[in-house]
This record gives sequence, C-alpha cells and structure tokens, in this order.
Amino acid sequence: MKKILLSVEGMTCFACSNGLEKYLNKQKGIFEAHVNLVLSNVTILYDEKLVKKSSLEEYIKKAGFQSLGEFKEIRKETKGKKEKKIFYFFTILAGFLMYITMFLPPFFKENKEGIILYKSILFFLALLFLIYGRDILKNGYKNLIHKTPNMDTLVSIGVLSSFLYSLYHMFPIEKPYLENLYFESTAFVIYFIKLGRILEGMSKDKTKEAIQNLVKITPQEAILKKDGKEKRVTIDEIKKKDLLISRPGEKMAVDGEIITGEAHFDESFITGESKPVFKKVGDKVVAGSINYDGYIEYEALKIGKESTISEMVRLVVEASNTKVPIAKIADTISGYFVPLVLCLAFLTALFYWILGFPLQEGINRFTTILIVACPCSLGLATPLAIVVAEGLCLQNGILVKKAEVLQTAKKINTVVFDKTGTLTYGKPKISEIKNKSELSKEVLLQKVGSLESLSNHPIANAFTSYLKEEKIEKKEVQEFESRIGLGITGKIEGERWILGNAKMLEKYGIKNPYRKEAASLLEQGNSIVYVANEEKILAFISIDDIVKENTKEVLLQLKEKQIEPVMLTGDHEKVALKIAEKIGIQKVIAEVLPSSKTQVIKKLKQEKKVVMMCGDGINDSPALATADIGLSMQSGTDIAMDSADVILMKEDLRGILQLIKISQRTVRNIKQNLFWAFFYNILMIPMAMGMFAPFGISLTPMLASIAMTFSSITVLLNALRLKKMNLASNKTIKNI
Repeated sequence: MKKILLSVEGMTCFACSNGLEKYLNKQKGIFEAHVNLVLSNVTILYDEKLVKKSSLEEYIKKAGFQSLGEFKEIRKETKGKKEKKIFYFFTILAGFLMYITMFLPPFFKENKEGIILYKSILFFLALLFLIYGRDILKNGYKNLIHKTPNMDTLVSIGVLSSFLYSLYHMFPIEKPYLENLYFESTAFVIYFIKLGRILEGMSKDKTKEAIQNLVKITPQEAILKKDGKEKRVTIDEIKKKDLLISRPGEKMAVDGEIITGEAHFDESFITGESKPVFKKVGDKVVAGSINYDGYIEYEALKIGKESTISEMVRLVVEASNTKVPIAKIADTISGYFVPLVLCLAFLTALFYWILGFPLQEGINRFTTILIVACPCSLGLATPLAIVVAEGLCLQNGILVKKAEVLQTAKKINTVVFDKTGTLTYGKPKISEIKNKSELSKEVLLQKVGSLESLSNHPIANAFTSYLKEEKIEKKEVQEFESRIGLGITGKIEGERWILGNAKMLEKYGIKNPYRKEAASLLEQGNSIVYVANEEKILAFISIDDIVKENTKEVLLQLKEKQIEPVMLTGDHEKVALKIAEKIGIQKVIAEVLPSSKTQVIKKLKQEKKVVMMCGDGINDSPALATADIGLSMQSGTDIAMDSADVILMKEDLRGILQLIKISQRTVRNIKQNLFWAFFYNILMIPMAMGMFAPFGISLTPMLASIAMTFSSITVLLNALRLKKMNLASNKTIKNI
C-alpha cells in the first residue's frame, strides 16, 4: 500500500468534495480516499500494483476536477481576482434583472414589440447566467452519472427545470404568459450560489493562515561558505552537508547543526514560546528560526521536504484530511439526503398538479425545494471547525497528527506520564560516583560516556555532557546493543562493558554486593546506573534529574478537572515515589518494562478509562500507540514521535491543558454547526413545499438561494469564532 497527497483544483463546495470522495472510494485499487475541501487536496491510500499515480489523476479528471500533482504547499487561489471581476459584472446584470422584473417598466407592457423585447432580455440574461454557472451544471451532471448525486445535482435540475419551463412559455406573445416566466429565478439562483461560494472562499482562506504562515517562515536565500569564500544562494541550491552562515537578525535557511559559534534563537513559530533559546556548537537549529545575537556557521542536515517545517505542514494537512467520528453523522445523512430531496421535490410537484394547481406552481415548488435543501452547510460544519482548530493548535506549539484527537481529548479522564524526559527535563546530571574499580574517575567516565553516546535514553545526556565539558575524546565502541528497559552493552578496547539498572545485572548473572549503599542514594530520589564488566560491578553512578517548570501546576489543574495523573516509569520505585511526592502524583507504577507499560495502558482502558499517554522514549512507543491519545515531546526520539498522535513542540506540559480546551471548544463548535445545518433544512424544506402558505409564508427559488447561502455563511462564521480562543494566560487555562 502507498499513500499520496494530491492537490486538486475545481472544488467549490462540500458537494464537490463529497462527490469526489465517494467516486474515488468506488475505484478498484483504492483502499481509502479523504478529500479536504478547505485545503483543496485529497489523501489516497492505494495499491500501487493495481493503480498508478497517473490513473489516480485520471479518476480525478473524470470526476470533473483537475489534479495539480503531489501536494507541496498550500496554494493561494490564482483565479480569485479574475473570478471576482466576473462576479462584479454579473452583479450589475443581476441588479438590472431585478429592476425590470420587479418594476416592469411601461414600455415592456404597452405593445407586442415591448413584450417580445422583455422576454428576449430575460432569456438572454438567464442564458448568460447559465453559462456563468456551467461549472455547477457540469458537476451536477457528472455526479448524477457517477450515481453520487449532490448539491450541484439538485441545483442543476432545479434551474434547468425552471429555465426550460420558461422557455416553453416564451413563445406566446400575449401578456398573461409573462406570469409563467421564471428566467429571473434561474439567474438569481446561480448568482446567489456564486456569491455564497465567493464568501466561503474568503472564509476558507482565513482558516489556512496559520499553516500558510509556516510556509512563509523559511527565507528564500542563504549565505553558503565554500573554500573560504561566501556566496549568496537560493534555498533550492542548498545541498546536504553544505556549510552555511547566519548573522544576528537573520533567519536560518534549513535545518542544521551548529559547527561554529553560539547564539540565542527565536523558535516561537514552532513552539509558541517567545523566550529565546540559547544554542551552541553541536546543537540543532530549525529552518525559519531567528538568530538574535551571534555569528553562526551551521551544516545543512534537512532540506526541502525533509525540513521540520515541511514535515509539520504535511502532518497538519494529513490530519485535516482525516475525519472525526462526529463527522460520520453528516456523511451518513448527506448520502441519503440528496436522493430523498429529489423524491420529495417530484412528489410535491405531482401533489400540486393532482390538486389542480397551475403547472407553474408545481414547477416553482419543485425548484425551490431542490435549491433550499442543498446540504452545503451540513458538509462544511465539521471540516471547517477541524481546520481552524488544527491551526489554533499549531499556533500554540501543539502538532495534532489525527483529527479524531480533537474529539477524543475532551473525554480524557486519565493521563499517564513517563518520568524521565516528560515530567523531568531528561537532562540529568551526575550527582555522585561510587567507583569500586582500580580505574581513575576520568578513565571510568570516558568509557561509560563513550558507550552512553550511542544511546537515546535521556540519562545518556549526563555522560555525553561530561565528555563535552571536560573535552574528553570518545573511545570506539563495538558490538553495541541496547536492552530496552534494562540498559546497554558494548565492547571498548576488547573488553565488554555493561551499563544499566539492577535488572540488567540479573540478566547477565552479576552479583550486587552494593544494594544497601545504592539504596541510600535511591531514597534521595536519584537514579542509579550500574557499571560492570562480565564478572563484577566496577561502579555505580547516581544521576539526578530536574522536574520541569509548570509540572506541579499542570497536575493540580488536571486533578481539579477530575483527570487522574499516573506516573509510569521503568525507574526504581524509590526514585519514582520521591519525584511523585514532590510534584503531587498519588498513583505511581515503577520498575516497569516496555511490554508491561503497554499492559498497564490496556488494563486502564479495560476499566473504561479514556487514557492519554505522555512519553518521549523508545520504550514508551508501544504504550503511546496503545493509548486513546499518545502524546510525545518534540525532544523525544523519532520512534516515540512516530507512535504519538500529538507532539508538543515545546517543553511545557501546559500544552496538554490547551489541547483539552481546544478539543472541548471544537466539539462544541461542530455540534453548533450541525444543529444550525439540521435546523435550517428542517425549517426550510416544509416552507419550500408550501406548508406555511396558509399563514402567508412562502418561498421563491430566488429567496431559497439566498437562504441557502446564508446558512453556509452562518456555519463559516461560527467555525471562525474558534480562532478567537485565548490560550495564553494561566487564568484561561484554568477555566477549561
């Protein structure tokens, strides 16, 4: 199976996107297709043995749209200005049409020539509007052929019925037949649908802003240093391993590693954190971050699609293309809704004819029902809210990889935290060394540091930092092996070294005569790393870690909201309990292997808990994937971030509270949108059928098109209200 993300041109409303999605999902070799109307793209999961990329693009073409190739960035609509000019022209025509139909100047009714001129003008203008709305007619016809009738199908049948009926009554010249002309209805319906789509387009553009701003972050040029000379090049000319220069005030062109210099960097566009970050030689820099105060030379590591920004945009777009469970309501209803409306419109027209009403009355009701029942607002209710919420998360340093997270997060009642790197900074320091060998402290730490430099575990930072600070060269390590949840082993200068916890010693059959001595260090809240060869313990080292800022505050607020925090760690129980006591966690599960972490999550879920797992290590990956929501810190390993549904781009656990609040507001917003969409159709369809006519309330096709446009705009404006959420202050977070 292969996944591809294609940009699509020509989708103007939910009817288009929904029709394309249904059509693609019917094709052989396509497992799943998700169309995103707001971002104008489609994610397709397909069997590359059965279907080629060119075939996928051909399917899109047959459905009435155009593939623009693989998604690269969010496009600005290039046709916008031209379409607006055309719309302004038709606005003038619509104004003129409204004037002559409402006021019927005397010249048109005085004689035969005037009546002929009047009918000819109406016919000509209606024909122009039909040409203007040919995309609606084309989409309606194609979706009918593909057996996926949609909004455009309803409108097409309605306006063409109105036009053909008027055309039939155009030829008798007598004045009474003016009453049977509905050319203006044909024109006004198309005009107001176009107006609605222009307003929808403007609103949808606003929902893209947060993602578009990311794309604009990266500078277009950089300074390349080669053979001692500096040269300004475009970003497309940069290759991996190139040496680039950044001076104070400049943006980093690509992701890279600092080779020379140090500086403070503004990474707020990714993390949402305004405080500058200090970086030195060996630290990674991100494309788009601003160099505040230093001269930097850095090596290009990730360029183009591999960059952090490109990856973030891709993940956000893919997340927007997935659907939250609540969206299935709209999809299910719309699948039955259009055929039902068609039947209802035909039956209403037939009913009026049987009761002896004039034919034009039945045609009028038929057209009005088809137009007023368009399910556009129903289809926009969920995707618009999701895209706005995704952008809001992104602005606050929260990268959501699956849209369903935005529905699930509000239900969370248990948050399970890994300790090292999640509740603590994961940048521990060596607090005490108990050397039981004849080796000097420097030699001992050189070999331990060399071995730990190959590990991804946060504790390894304590040793690698020591080597850097003391400027000690690393030794070559052979036969390196990581035992997840236990420790690491490898050969240095022919001798096997074993580093890890007490369980690691047991695995290799090494006796531990220092249990009591190590226990006193454990009671102080330190972690213990045993150093051994294949025969005996050479040393044990006490590692101290620092609790993250705001951790205690976040845990307190979770408990206030009846969300239980749990610490789940592979560390020693005494260490875990000491940290838990400091930050206020009552439930602690310690000395747990990775496989057991997964079992703990499964057990909690069996107890009907809705679980969020927060971790950042390789050993957390299975648990992250098992939880209802897996959340990883951006500083975590690649495997942990791949397994997670959410990535916090800054070292601040308050992002969990922000995610829950955004989830609550998003689900509420979607429910409001769905309510108004349903309420609109429930109210308007009976009105279009004439049920309220005895009370003097009735609809014409023109008024129906205005009402349909208004319903879509209501949903759009309601979705955009999410952008006004204030997540910055602690006060706001507390009021979740």
